[in-house]
Amino acid sequence: MKVLLAHTPEMRRNYYGDRSLNGLRAIADVILHEGDQVLDSASLVNAAKDADIIVADRMTEGRGEIFAQLPHLRAFVRCAVDIRNVDVDAASTAGVLVTRAGPGFVQAVAELAVGFMVDLSRGVSRATADYHAGRRPEARMGRQLGGSTIGIIGYGSIGRYLAEIAKVLRMEVLIADPYATVSDSAIKQVGLDELLAASDYVVCLAIANEQTEKLIGEAALARMQRHAVFINLSRGNLVDEAALAKALLENRIAGAAMDVGRAPDQMPTPELAKLANVVATPHVGGLTPQAIEYQSLETVRQVDAIIKGEAPQGAVNADRWTRRP
Repeated sequence: MKVLLAHTPEMRRNYYGDRSLNGLRAIADVILHEGDQVLDSASLVNAAKDADIIVADRMTEGRGEIFAQLPHLRAFVRCAVDIRNVDVDAASTAGVLVTRAGPGFVQAVAELAVGFMVDLSRGVSRATADYHAGRRPEARMGRQLGGSTIGIIGYGSIGRYLAEIAKVLRMEVLIADPYATVSDSAIKQVGLDELLAASDYVVCLAIANEQTEKLIGEAALARMQRHAVFINLSRGNLVDEAALAKALLENRIAGAAMDVGRAPDQMPTPELAKLANVVATPHVGGLTPQAIEYQSLETVRQVDAIIKGEAPQGAVNADRWTRRP
Protein backbone atom coordinates (compact mmCIF):
# COMPACT_ATOMS: atom_id res chain seq x y z
CA MET A 1 0.00 0.00 0.00
CA LYS A 2 1.26 3.48 -0.90
CA VAL A 3 1.45 6.36 1.57
CA LEU A 4 2.17 9.99 0.70
CA LEU A 5 3.99 11.84 3.47
CA ALA A 6 2.98 15.41 2.61
CA HIS A 7 5.47 17.16 4.89
CA THR A 8 8.10 19.33 3.23
CA PRO A 9 11.72 18.28 3.97
CA GLU A 10 11.93 20.96 6.68
CA MET A 11 8.65 19.83 8.23
CA ARG A 12 9.89 16.24 8.17
CA ARG A 13 13.05 17.21 10.03
CA ASN A 14 11.15 19.13 12.70
CA TYR A 15 7.85 17.29 12.91
CA TYR A 16 8.30 13.69 11.81
CA GLY A 17 11.76 12.29 12.37
CA ASP A 18 13.72 9.27 11.21
CA ARG A 19 12.23 6.81 13.69
CA SER A 20 8.69 7.49 12.53
CA LEU A 21 9.68 7.63 8.85
CA ASN A 22 11.44 4.28 9.15
CA GLY A 23 8.38 2.88 10.92
CA LEU A 24 6.17 4.06 8.08
CA ARG A 25 8.52 2.57 5.48
CA ALA A 26 8.42 -0.77 7.29
CA ILE A 27 4.69 -1.12 6.67
CA ALA A 28 4.08 0.75 3.41
CA ASP A 29 5.57 2.12 0.22
CA VAL A 30 6.25 5.75 1.17
CA ILE A 31 6.13 8.65 -1.29
CA LEU A 32 7.94 11.75 -0.02
CA HIS A 33 7.06 15.34 -0.89
CA GLU A 34 10.45 16.86 -1.76
CA GLY A 35 9.35 20.41 -2.58
CA ASP A 36 9.92 23.33 -0.24
CA GLN A 37 6.35 24.64 -0.54
CA VAL A 38 3.29 23.25 1.21
CA LEU A 39 1.15 21.27 -1.21
CA ASP A 40 -1.93 23.16 -2.36
CA SER A 41 -5.00 21.22 -3.51
CA ALA A 42 -3.90 20.76 -7.11
CA SER A 43 -0.38 19.75 -6.12
CA LEU A 44 -1.70 17.42 -3.43
CA VAL A 45 -3.98 15.65 -5.91
CA ASN A 46 -1.05 15.23 -8.30
CA ALA A 47 1.31 13.99 -5.59
CA ALA A 48 -1.25 11.57 -4.15
CA LYS A 49 -2.66 10.20 -7.41
CA ASP A 50 -1.23 6.74 -6.67
CA ALA A 51 -1.51 6.91 -2.88
CA ASP A 52 -3.89 4.94 -0.70
CA ILE A 53 -3.20 7.08 2.37
CA ILE A 54 -2.10 10.68 2.86
CA VAL A 55 -0.18 11.51 6.05
CA ALA A 56 -0.39 15.30 6.30
CA ASP A 57 1.19 17.96 8.46
CA ARG A 58 -1.00 20.69 9.95
CA MET A 59 -0.32 23.08 7.03
CA THR A 60 -1.50 20.71 4.30
CA GLU A 61 -5.19 21.37 3.77
CA GLY A 62 -7.69 18.63 3.07
CA ARG A 63 -10.05 20.69 0.92
CA GLY A 64 -13.32 19.14 -0.20
CA GLU A 65 -12.46 18.96 -3.88
CA ILE A 66 -9.48 16.65 -3.43
CA PHE A 67 -11.38 13.59 -2.24
CA ALA A 68 -13.48 13.15 -5.37
CA GLN A 69 -10.34 13.56 -7.48
CA LEU A 70 -8.48 10.80 -5.64
CA PRO A 71 -10.55 7.65 -6.21
CA HIS A 72 -7.85 5.39 -4.74
CA LEU A 73 -7.47 7.37 -1.51
CA ARG A 74 -8.60 5.44 1.55
CA ALA A 75 -7.56 7.72 4.42
CA PHE A 76 -6.36 11.22 5.27
CA VAL A 77 -4.17 10.97 8.38
CA ARG A 78 -3.37 14.25 10.12
CA CYS A 79 -0.13 14.39 12.13
CA ALA A 80 -1.66 16.99 14.47
CA VAL A 81 -4.71 17.48 16.67
CA ASP A 82 -6.13 20.38 14.65
CA ILE A 83 -8.21 19.26 11.66
CA ARG A 84 -10.09 22.51 11.05
CA ASN A 85 -8.60 22.78 7.56
CA VAL A 86 -9.76 19.29 6.61
CA ASP A 87 -13.23 19.01 5.04
CA VAL A 88 -14.40 15.98 7.01
CA ASP A 89 -17.90 16.09 5.48
CA ALA A 90 -16.50 15.91 1.95
CA ALA A 91 -14.14 13.12 2.96
CA SER A 92 -17.03 11.22 4.52
CA THR A 93 -19.17 11.65 1.41
CA ALA A 94 -16.34 10.13 -0.60
CA GLY A 95 -15.93 7.33 1.96
CA VAL A 96 -12.44 8.48 3.01
CA LEU A 97 -11.38 8.02 6.63
CA VAL A 98 -10.01 11.07 8.47
CA THR A 99 -7.86 10.69 11.58
CA ARG A 100 -6.12 13.06 13.96
CA ALA A 101 -3.18 12.62 16.32
CA GLY A 102 -3.53 12.86 20.08
CA PRO A 103 -2.16 15.74 22.16
CA GLY A 104 1.34 14.52 22.83
CA PHE A 105 2.44 18.07 23.55
CA VAL A 106 0.64 18.57 26.87
CA GLN A 107 3.73 18.71 29.07
CA ALA A 108 5.73 20.77 26.57
CA VAL A 109 3.07 23.48 26.22
CA ALA A 110 2.42 23.64 29.96
CA GLU A 111 6.14 24.06 30.61
CA LEU A 112 6.29 26.90 28.08
CA ALA A 113 3.42 28.60 29.93
CA VAL A 114 5.51 28.52 33.11
CA GLY A 115 8.48 29.92 31.20
CA PHE A 116 6.34 32.74 29.86
CA MET A 117 5.11 33.60 33.35
CA VAL A 118 8.65 33.71 34.72
CA ASP A 119 9.88 35.76 31.77
CA LEU A 120 7.09 38.33 32.02
CA SER A 121 7.46 38.55 35.79
CA ARG A 122 11.24 38.89 35.91
CA GLY A 123 12.04 40.64 32.63
CA VAL A 124 14.32 37.91 31.33
CA SER A 125 13.85 38.64 27.63
CA ARG A 126 13.89 42.39 28.16
CA ALA A 127 17.18 42.35 30.10
CA THR A 128 18.77 39.91 27.67
CA ALA A 129 17.85 42.14 24.71
CA ASP A 130 19.43 45.10 26.48
CA TYR A 131 22.64 43.20 27.15
CA HIS A 132 22.80 41.96 23.55
CA ALA A 133 22.36 45.53 22.32
CA GLY A 134 25.10 46.84 24.59
CA ARG A 135 22.65 48.67 26.85
CA ARG A 136 22.57 48.59 30.62
CA PRO A 137 19.32 46.88 31.68
CA GLU A 138 17.07 48.50 34.23
CA ALA A 139 16.78 46.45 37.43
CA ARG A 140 13.02 46.27 37.97
CA MET A 141 11.03 44.75 40.80
CA GLY A 142 9.70 41.35 39.80
CA ARG A 143 6.82 39.14 40.89
CA GLN A 144 6.99 35.66 42.40
CA LEU A 145 4.72 32.98 41.01
CA GLY A 146 4.23 31.62 44.51
CA GLY A 147 1.36 33.48 46.13
CA SER A 148 0.11 34.84 42.82
CA THR A 149 -3.11 33.86 41.07
CA ILE A 150 -3.21 32.06 37.75
CA GLY A 151 -6.42 32.04 35.75
CA ILE A 152 -6.62 29.23 33.21
CA ILE A 153 -9.19 29.56 30.44
CA GLY A 154 -9.95 26.04 29.27
CA TYR A 155 -9.64 22.94 31.44
CA GLY A 156 -8.56 20.38 28.88
CA SER A 157 -5.45 18.23 28.98
CA ILE A 158 -3.02 21.15 29.02
CA GLY A 159 -5.09 23.20 31.44
CA ARG A 160 -5.26 20.31 33.88
CA TYR A 161 -1.52 19.67 33.70
CA LEU A 162 -0.70 23.35 34.09
CA ALA A 163 -3.03 23.60 37.08
CA GLU A 164 -1.10 20.82 38.82
CA ILE A 165 2.20 22.61 38.18
CA ALA A 166 0.73 25.86 39.50
CA LYS A 167 -0.40 24.13 42.68
CA VAL A 168 3.13 22.84 43.28
CA LEU A 169 4.38 26.41 42.81
CA ARG A 170 1.91 27.49 45.51
CA MET A 171 -0.19 29.59 43.18
CA GLU A 172 -3.90 30.11 43.60
CA VAL A 173 -5.59 28.43 40.63
CA LEU A 174 -8.77 29.67 38.97
CA ILE A 175 -10.44 27.85 36.10
CA ALA A 176 -13.00 29.16 33.62
CA ASP A 177 -14.56 26.50 31.42
CA PRO A 178 -18.33 26.10 31.09
CA TYR A 179 -17.93 22.60 29.65
CA ALA A 180 -15.73 21.15 32.39
CA THR A 181 -16.28 20.13 35.99
CA VAL A 182 -13.48 20.81 38.46
CA SER A 183 -13.51 18.29 41.28
CA ASP A 184 -10.22 19.34 42.91
CA SER A 185 -11.00 21.31 46.06
CA ALA A 186 -7.68 23.15 45.71
CA ILE A 187 -8.85 24.70 42.43
CA LYS A 188 -11.65 27.22 42.13
CA GLN A 189 -13.94 27.18 39.12
CA VAL A 190 -15.30 30.61 38.28
CA GLY A 191 -16.86 32.50 35.41
CA LEU A 192 -14.65 34.16 32.83
CA ASP A 193 -15.33 37.68 34.10
CA GLU A 194 -14.33 36.78 37.64
CA LEU A 195 -11.20 35.00 36.43
CA LEU A 196 -10.09 38.00 34.39
CA ALA A 197 -10.60 40.40 37.29
CA ALA A 198 -8.85 38.27 39.90
CA SER A 199 -5.85 36.79 38.06
CA ASP A 200 -2.25 37.99 37.94
CA TYR A 201 -1.63 35.63 35.01
CA VAL A 202 -4.37 34.85 32.48
CA VAL A 203 -3.49 31.80 30.39
CA CYS A 204 -5.67 31.07 27.36
CA LEU A 205 -5.97 27.36 26.58
CA ALA A 206 -9.54 27.24 25.29
CA ILE A 207 -10.52 25.38 22.14
CA ALA A 208 -10.66 27.48 18.98
CA ASN A 209 -14.11 27.38 17.37
CA GLU A 210 -16.88 29.76 16.31
CA GLN A 211 -17.99 30.26 19.91
CA THR A 212 -14.52 31.30 21.10
CA GLU A 213 -13.64 33.56 18.16
CA LYS A 214 -12.21 36.79 19.68
CA LEU A 215 -13.10 35.58 23.17
CA ILE A 216 -10.42 37.91 24.49
CA GLY A 217 -11.41 41.32 23.18
CA GLU A 218 -11.66 44.87 24.45
CA ALA A 219 -14.27 44.07 27.13
CA ALA A 220 -12.32 41.07 28.45
CA LEU A 221 -9.02 42.94 28.55
CA ALA A 222 -10.68 45.86 30.38
CA ARG A 223 -11.56 43.49 33.23
CA MET A 224 -7.92 42.52 33.83
CA GLN A 225 -5.77 44.20 36.46
CA ARG A 226 -3.14 46.68 35.27
CA HIS A 227 -0.30 44.54 36.64
CA ALA A 228 -1.69 41.35 35.08
CA VAL A 229 -0.36 39.62 31.97
CA PHE A 230 -2.10 37.68 29.22
CA ILE A 231 -0.65 34.46 27.76
CA ASN A 232 -2.02 32.74 24.67
CA LEU A 233 -1.03 29.14 23.95
CA SER A 234 -4.21 28.10 22.16
CA ARG A 235 -4.90 29.76 18.81
CA GLY A 236 -4.77 33.32 17.52
CA ASN A 237 -8.47 33.11 16.68
CA LEU A 238 -9.38 33.54 20.33
CA VAL A 239 -7.88 37.02 20.53
CA ASP A 240 -8.91 40.37 19.10
CA GLU A 241 -5.35 41.38 18.29
CA ALA A 242 -6.17 45.04 17.71
CA ALA A 243 -7.74 45.24 21.15
CA LEU A 244 -4.77 43.45 22.73
CA ALA A 245 -2.28 45.75 21.02
CA LYS A 246 -4.20 48.79 22.24
CA ALA A 247 -4.30 47.48 25.82
CA LEU A 248 -0.55 46.84 25.73
CA LEU A 249 0.35 50.19 24.18
CA GLU A 250 -1.79 52.04 26.73
CA ASN A 251 -0.31 49.94 29.58
CA ARG A 252 -3.79 48.81 30.63
CA ILE A 253 -2.23 45.39 31.19
CA ALA A 254 1.41 44.82 32.05
CA GLY A 255 2.34 42.49 29.23
CA ALA A 256 1.54 39.51 27.07
CA ALA A 257 3.17 36.34 25.82
CA MET A 258 2.13 34.27 22.85
CA ASP A 259 3.19 31.19 20.93
CA VAL A 260 0.33 31.52 18.46
CA GLY A 261 -1.39 34.15 16.38
CA ARG A 262 -3.03 34.95 13.08
CA ALA A 263 0.12 34.88 10.94
CA PRO A 264 0.73 31.89 8.60
CA ASP A 265 1.16 28.52 10.31
CA GLN A 266 -0.67 29.97 13.34
CA MET A 267 2.40 31.97 14.34
CA PRO A 268 2.27 35.25 16.30
CA THR A 269 1.48 38.31 14.23
CA PRO A 270 4.79 40.24 13.85
CA GLU A 271 3.19 43.63 14.47
CA LEU A 272 1.92 42.45 17.84
CA ALA A 273 4.96 40.35 18.75
CA LYS A 274 7.37 43.27 18.31
CA LEU A 275 5.79 45.36 21.07
CA ALA A 276 8.15 46.05 23.97
CA ASN A 277 5.96 44.39 26.60
CA VAL A 278 5.39 41.22 24.58
CA VAL A 279 7.27 37.91 24.68
CA ALA A 280 6.68 35.73 21.62
CA THR A 281 7.81 32.40 20.23
CA PRO A 282 7.12 31.05 16.69
CA HIS A 283 4.56 28.35 17.48
CA VAL A 284 7.05 26.05 19.16
CA GLY A 285 4.97 25.06 22.19
CA GLY A 286 4.86 21.44 21.10
CA LEU A 287 8.23 21.40 19.36
CA THR A 288 10.17 19.01 21.57
CA PRO A 289 11.48 15.60 20.54
CA GLN A 290 9.13 13.82 22.93
CA ALA A 291 6.03 15.69 21.76
CA ILE A 292 6.79 15.38 18.05
CA GLU A 293 7.66 11.71 18.25
CA TYR A 294 4.45 11.00 20.15
CA GLN A 295 2.32 12.36 17.31
CA SER A 296 4.37 11.07 14.39
CA LEU A 297 4.56 7.54 15.82
CA GLU A 298 0.81 7.69 16.33
CA THR A 299 0.37 8.20 12.59
CA VAL A 300 2.47 5.08 12.01
CA ARG A 301 0.15 3.11 14.28
CA GLN A 302 -2.88 4.60 12.53
CA VAL A 303 -1.56 3.71 9.07
CA ASP A 304 -0.83 0.16 10.25
CA ALA A 305 -4.42 -0.21 11.48
CA ILE A 306 -5.86 1.27 8.26
CA ILE A 307 -3.84 -1.17 6.13
CA LYS A 308 -5.43 -3.96 8.18
CA GLY A 309 -8.88 -2.52 7.53
CA GLU A 310 -9.33 -1.29 11.09
CA ALA A 311 -10.45 2.18 12.19
CA PRO A 312 -7.67 3.39 14.52
CA GLN A 313 -7.94 5.48 17.65
CA GLY A 314 -8.10 9.06 16.44
CA ALA A 315 -10.53 8.36 13.59
CA VAL A 316 -13.22 11.05 13.39
CA ASN A 317 -15.59 9.57 10.79
CA ALA A 318 -15.20 5.80 11.09
CA ASP A 319 -18.95 5.27 10.65
CA ARG A 320 -18.73 6.66 7.10
CA TRP A 321 -15.53 4.95 6.03
CA THR A 322 -16.41 2.90 2.96
CA ARG A 323 -13.08 2.85 1.12
CA ARG A 324 -11.61 0.18 3.36
CA PRO A 325 -8.71 -1.94 2.11
